Amino acid sequence: MTEIKKDTGGFVRISDEVIMVIAGTAAMEAEGVLRHAWLVGGKPARKQMAKCTKVVVKNKTVAIGISIAVRFGAKIHEVSVDVQKKVKSAIETMTGLTVAEVNVTVNTIIGEKKEKTKA
Repeated sequence: MTEIKKDTGGFVRISDEVIMVIAGTAAMEAEGVLRHAWLVGGKPARKQMAKCTKVVVKNKTVAIGISIAVRFGAKIHEVSVDVQKKVKSAIETMTGLTVAEVNVTVNTIIGEKKEKTKA
């Protein structure tokens, strides 16, 4: 749980799980990403989320690791850089925290299914 003290006299608490969801949602917006590794059947799987996303917050600075599945034929380097930019932007915009690093692991490449045609 990350606590951010505000100048107004109060504070805001943000759970690591919320940061994970922001990161996963942002990663899905990158071209070539077929799924975030912790999505099972299109829905978040909490046990998988903890294994595939790691969040470390220290002094209002976030370091995050995220695992993704990429479409076969996509340029992995370009997809990874796009994921890093989108995740960094989303977390900083939504939480006000500073993102120091976004480490992307491509753990799966998925080929597109070919449609069967009747002869």
